[in-house]
Amino acid sequence: MTPGTRDKAGTIDVLVVDDDFRVARVHRAFVERVQPFRVVGVAHTGRQAIEAVDELRPDLVLLDLYLPDLFGLDVIPRLRTAGHDCDVMVISAAQEAGTVRGAVRRGVVDYLLKPFDFEGLRPRLERYAAQRSRLLTTVVRGQADVDRVLAGAIVPAPALTLPKGMSVETAELVERALRETDGTLSASECAALTGVSRVSARRYLEYFHSTGSAEVSLRYGAAGRPERRYGRRL
Repeated sequence: MTPGTRDKAGTIDVLVVDDDFRVARVHRAFVERVQPFRVVGVAHTGRQAIEAVDELRPDLVLLDLYLPDLFGLDVIPRLRTAGHDCDVMVISAAQEAGTVRGAVRRGVVDYLLKPFDFEGLRPRLERYAAQRSRLLTTVVRGQADVDRVLAGAIVPAPALTLPKGMSVETAELVERALRETDGTLSASECAALTGVSRVSARRYLEYFHSTGSAEVSLRYGAAGRPERRYGRRL
């Protein structure tokens, strides 16, 4: 995240990029309901987005990926080549693991799956604003200060519709355990870390494996069936 150089009394300027005029209008209305954000422009193609960034110098770009002239992720390196250091939050229906990994490699600050409502976008904007504020005010005296800044810069996994009977709260617990472990976890180890039952832990771990968020390896012991171990897929 790169704080802007202009004095705007804390305002965060946003460019909304979406090929659908109606969707762009809705997203604009969502953004303008959250302080301290303001929408300074809307673009409907990749080239329009690049021109708008050059003219408006927004702090944050809400970037759709399926644009009529360019794939959204290809817009980002063009912005960097042009010298623009605005942050980018992807808003897209693209759920492919390769696309998500590509977005992370290009330094996006968040990735939100369409369709979403105001309550899906609001906490992400608020989290971005808080992280940006930390970057503006942090004085780095040592590694601890660096770690505190980076702790808030991890891009969350895109929100997915959970199968019936699974809760967002438990999914977040299991996902956090996967993210913070050094290596891999068994279902039993995950259950101990999260406080859920082993059966529930394995169900959520298998769900993350099915969506491509986790990978599975087998550990063979002296006897019996091999143990399934889960690690976060990068």
